[in-house]
Amino acid sequence: MTDHLRLKLGDLYADDIVYTSRPSYISNPWLEPDEHQSNFLTGRELLIADMPVIVHEASVTDKLQILFNYVNQTIPNNIYTFKDKESYEQLLKQLTEQDEKRIYTQYVHGEDLIHRTRYAMNKQMFVDLNTKSRIPEWTEGKYLPKREVVDIEMLHHALEHWTLPLVLKPGDDLPTAGGYGVMICYNQSDLDEAVARIDNAKEATQTIIIEQCVEAKENYCVQYAVHPDKGIVYLGAAKQLTNAYGFYNGNTNAIHVPQAVIDAGFEIMKIGVDKGFIGVAGFDLLVDKEEDIYAIDLNFRQNGSTSMLLLDHLLTGKHHKFYSYVSKADRQTFFQAIEKYVRQGVLYPLSYYDGDYYKTRNVSSRFAGIWHANSLEQIEALEQAFLIEAGLK
Repeated sequence: MTDHLRLKLGDLYADDIVYTSRPSYISNPWLEPDEHQSNFLTGRELLIADMPVIVHEASVTDKLQILFNYVNQTIPNNIYTFKDKESYEQLLKQLTEQDEKRIYTQYVHGEDLIHRTRYAMNKQMFVDLNTKSRIPEWTEGKYLPKREVVDIEMLHHALEHWTLPLVLKPGDDLPTAGGYGVMICYNQSDLDEAVARIDNAKEATQTIIIEQCVEAKENYCVQYAVHPDKGIVYLGAAKQLTNAYGFYNGNTNAIHVPQAVIDAGFEIMKIGVDKGFIGVAGFDLLVDKEEDIYAIDLNFRQNGSTSMLLLDHLLTGKHHKFYSYVSKADRQTFFQAIEKYVRQGVLYPLSYYDGDYYKTRNVSSRFAGIWHANSLEQIEALEQAFLIEAGLK
């Protein structure tokens, strides 16, 4: 991120806007929104917000404040809390219908919950910019792997003209997260499994993208913000950590980013901004061994690693890693291990979803934070020790 500019989300939005990062309670076959995971997401941007945020009650308990105390932070007081589906939906209606607030969402909600006129930006444009089949429009036909967008009913026929390996992904505006909706197929078994999943999603998805499987040398998420005075600002980039099948394993800060990658992302951001986009966006750009750049996903919304980039000035050490963890058995052991490493000054807390909040149900606690140290090897050693102490390994 540029050294001279320290941004909070509140710098980018008007005073009447409230932020929610929670997907609606309506199911989506490509996101599989576990109730507690979705609630956990509501606390992730608290430290970079500086604007009203809708947060689940379990994400703002005394445990989060204990962790924040170690890094001289406090839970913001301009938050709206909810505890379940009914109170969440009631809150949205109250804010938009009675209090005349507008909502900045990570994921669009039904018209019955947020009227299209109550979004921070034009709802249809937000949907269009995040529709995967329309990526060629937002890159002006550049940075594209070989791809074909097909009607879901024609998928079997279209696949006859492709050879493995290939990638399948939903072509509409339904969000995917953590690589869950991206199906990398190396062999026939992978392909059969992916096609079966797609067949099960026919009710929700009309189009599927078949895409060349790029052999990436680097996988960047380059991020930008639209500042009301300074225009488009480059925030920095994170390297995506994924397994062979594209499943998300966190992000590290990208220290050396090719200028061509930054410029490509800037071009894409400008196209979105010219269409009316406001806020923060992150684009997944791959670089192959020929140094060619491929835009495989455009997230005209915040990304998991946005906090890591915006809090860069508070982190020590050259290398940073953003990730989140879910307790396995003993929640107290989990919390104590987090507390130890936060106190040690190597783990920066972002959010904590407190399973102890639920008195009658056994709910796992969740934590998101940023490791920061002088080398990736050091971070790896710290994280491995933490996993053992937290009862996760």
